[in-house]
Amino acid sequence: MRKATKKRLVLGVLGVLMLAVVLAFMIVPKRVDRSFNQLSPATAVAVSMEAVQLHQSLFVADLHADVLLWKRDLLERHDYGLVDLPRLQAGNMALQVFSAVTKVPRTLNYDRNEGNSDLITPLAFVQLWPMATWTSLKARALYQAEKLHEFSRRSRGQLVLIKTQKDLAAFVEQRQQQPQLVAGVLAMEGMHPLEGKLENVEEFFAAGYRMLAPTHFFDNELGGSAHGVSKEGLTEFGASVIKRMEALGIIVDIAHASPKMIDEVLRLATRPIVASHTGVKGTCDSPRNLSDEHLRKIAATGGVVGLGLWEGAVCAEKVQATVAAIRYAANLIGVDHVGLGSDFDGAIRAPIDASGMAQITQALLASGFTAEEIYKIMGGNVFRLLSQALPQE
Repeated sequence: MRKATKKRLVLGVLGVLMLAVVLAFMIVPKRVDRSFNQLSPATAVAVSMEAVQLHQSLFVADLHADVLLWKRDLLERHDYGLVDLPRLQAGNMALQVFSAVTKVPRTLNYDRNEGNSDLITPLAFVQLWPMATWTSLKARALYQAEKLHEFSRRSRGQLVLIKTQKDLAAFVEQRQQQPQLVAGVLAMEGMHPLEGKLENVEEFFAAGYRMLAPTHFFDNELGGSAHGVSKEGLTEFGASVIKRMEALGIIVDIAHASPKMIDEVLRLATRPIVASHTGVKGTCDSPRNLSDEHLRKIAATGGVVGLGLWEGAVCAEKVQATVAAIRYAANLIGVDHVGLGSDFDGAIRAPIDASGMAQITQALLASGFTAEEIYKIMGGNVFRLLSQALPQE
């Protein structure tokens, strides 16, 4: 074979390989996103005109969504996944808490996970995240914060980031004239990105984080996860982190904490505590969910429990199952301490996406809740919590 012919052949093969790599980076992230974040088939609730009118009058807020994990433009409407700005607007969502996920073990179950494996590393690589994020959990958290800031900058004022009580008050006033506006609050699922350094709490605060969960699916330097190995409580470092968070005005989220850690956080707490996305053992006896005792103690802090929309939280892929959990919690601790924590785009299958929030309003009406109670559940309680617990300015 001539050298020129051989060279053309090699170049041709390299070209095909490069094209295959480019296509992989273009196609694989979308396919992974589509496969992990799904809408349940044939579960829609018919929404009455009464519910539509009531829903449009509400301040609708959701305490947990993981859309920042995925390679999806938040400002464009998609036919996959569960959250984007157009669907938040279609669902009359006033406020969405956006949570950063930085590490997930390969085993990923509710009972027992070790922290020695990670599914986010290959996801970060194939989604073309910055190289620093391939090895640093802190870099992943800062990158996802910057993603949300960039979406806000590009939204032409449609997506407003909330960091202070002053921001929230200004947003509410502005939204009265522009009801399509959506507020975003930045949260973190598991504080392993601290990398064992207390001073990183301040860095994450500066990056805009206002709600932090000590643990996610595995134990870390702060203590035990509900789904980890030890099931232990707060470490000495963990206790110092909680105190620093409270001093800064960062809300503590115990959604994935071990029962022992929840007890110890509650003993330390001087401010309202949140369970951003969970279920209740009273309707769905899962290791993921909260006991009656913990529900009462969270309410005693003035906190809010966000009830989820996925089977692991409410034991069914139906809006009515979420409303049953809401009813149970409201009967036990009062309607002032119950809210929504969908876990949208958290690798779940849900009965609705963000555009379908009126279906929850309909199901709450059908369950016998009054308009005033529905206002509180659908977001009024979250608004009250943020108005009290965010830094003043």
